Amino acid sequence: MELKSGLSALVTGGASGIGKALCLALAKKGIFVTVVDTSVEKGEEVASLSQKENLKFHSGSLKFPSAIFARCDVSNQGEVASAFEKHVEVYGGLDICINSADIETSVPFYEDETNGSKSWRHAVNVNLVAVIDCTHKAIKIMEGAKKPGVVINLGSTSGLYPMISDPIYSSSKGGVVMFTRSLSSYKEKGIRVNVLCPEINQAKHVGFQFLNLNGSSTSMDTLIQGAFQLITDESKAGSCLLITNNGGLEYLPTSSQEEKNLAVIPSRTVSSVVNSTIEIPHSFEQLIIHTLSRNFRNATRTVRAPLKLPIKADHVLLKVIYAGVNAGDVEYSNNGYLSGTKEEISSKLPFYPGLEAVGIIALVGDEVKNLKVGTPAAILNIGAYSEFIMVPSEIILPVESPYPEVVAMLASGLTASIALKKAARMESGETVLVTAAAGGTGQFAVQLAKLAGNKVVATCGSKDKATFLRDLGADRVINYKDESVTDVLKKEFPKGADIIYESVGGDMFDSCFNALATFGRMLVIGTTSQYKEGIGHEPRNYPGICDILHQQSKTVIGFNLAHYHDVWKSHLDSMVHLFSIGKLKVGIDPKSFVGVQSVVDAVEHIHSGKSIGKVVVCMDPNFSQQAAN
Repeated sequence: MELKSGLSALVTGGASGIGKALCLALAKKGIFVTVVDTSVEKGEEVASLSQKENLKFHSGSLKFPSAIFARCDVSNQGEVASAFEKHVEVYGGLDICINSADIETSVPFYEDETNGSKSWRHAVNVNLVAVIDCTHKAIKIMEGAKKPGVVINLGSTSGLYPMISDPIYSSSKGGVVMFTRSLSSYKEKGIRVNVLCPEINQAKHVGFQFLNLNGSSTSMDTLIQGAFQLITDESKAGSCLLITNNGGLEYLPTSSQEEKNLAVIPSRTVSSVVNSTIEIPHSFEQLIIHTLSRNFRNATRTVRAPLKLPIKADHVLLKVIYAGVNAGDVEYSNNGYLSGTKEEISSKLPFYPGLEAVGIIALVGDEVKNLKVGTPAAILNIGAYSEFIMVPSEIILPVESPYPEVVAMLASGLTASIALKKAARMESGETVLVTAAAGGTGQFAVQLAKLAGNKVVATCGSKDKATFLRDLGADRVINYKDESVTDVLKKEFPKGADIIYESVGGDMFDSCFNALATFGRMLVIGTTSQYKEGIGHEPRNYPGICDILHQQSKTVIGFNLAHYHDVWKSHLDSMVHLFSIGKLKVGIDPKSFVGVQSVVDAVEHIHSGKSIGKVVVCMDPNFSQQAAN
């Protein structure tokens, strides 16, 4: 963002110290300033000085003051709201918000037994809770205006390193640092949130042991330079800038530290399951489809099969830890996705259900040189409902650890990522509608659309799912049990949705298709409503669809993940990266399914409409217990 005349800024703690210096520095650039502080006398003085600095830009030409004062205790939510409202009322919007208000605890922590203005609770409210509150309000104003904006939160080196003399100040500033760094995804909306950490004055905090003892303090000029750098550098979002006493500016973590951190993916302890030698049994359990039926329970049974050794030279034996459950399993049990008459398809039985799994490589063939026993790996291949599966080495996807979140990223995550980005050509600034949004693939579609800078409308069928979707960032959640999807779309989105990610079919398809905007793209991901209990998939006709597509330049896109196998690895790597840095959440359904024999229950659970997130089955009870511990 260019620092230029006509922008507006709100600065908390603006009556003194760092806040005052920043108010005056912004005013010298011709920027309108709201000085927020508890001190009326000092606050009005800073506002007056800021107006004088602004005169050379706005001499006599303004119908409103170039700087104002708003009396506010930032720990009071009502007063904070009033301060922001006053700013917007005068200046019409908000371009820059700097949260510099903070206090120290005058009573030592071990002696603090008060609940008043000197207590540690009050310090946390001012130093951390108020920063969160002000940042939230600033972002909402910027989002509503659909304009770029910058928020700078004042941290401290005491938020990066322990501060013996004031653990409350140190912990609250540490919270500010991590809170700010966790908001980097708002860059997709043009809103950047950064944290500025001046090195602490050693003469003031004698107990601080981790910095040099020269007693110097960071100059205001250097601090202002750092703040302006965070405002103007468009590449900085979620950045932490350290201002050192010797005048240096340093971003933390450093690039080498950041690369190291990003390479480490949160994982569960695999303990003894992952080692160089895995016990190979003589036989193993697997689920088979023994008869064609649209009733998954009737079509399948669990069998024990011999483990045939040695394995093929170019194959890998995978010990399956977690397998993913998909709505399409019931259709696979009816025809195995093969064409031909029922008699022709039946002649090829048994089929081996299960599309995706993550586990540990147990054996490798003689010709396999790039994979090792003990390596965690994922697969997208039929036959995953099994304790062991033998697959060609070329389809193995090595991963950091065999946790269930990886399973969710396979069929479900890859479908959302590839369908939206490659098939629907998703851009920023669009309206994206996701049906069955709280399900395995819907949760990814919601988040990926939001990360791309779009408005997301999500449908679901329960209050719990609605809460789940709001936590994922959906802008509008439609619980079809409480309100009509058709009515909401017609009333609130009269121009229609640019992209529709549709997984339900039937009446939901009709409602969504009618809400598709001109030039809109509708992705057909599935038709779960047409899988009838005891019947399976029930075909449906859509008369007149060709005429509508032609007349309004709409597009309906069928999507089958198998046709995009050449980009599986790149899209999986992208999602794992987003997950590792906290930008992508992966919801796993809390209901536990353990062992091959529980797969049927899991499939029925996903069709019950009660699942939230990805449904997975743990194939190894021992591993399930270890993960739980």
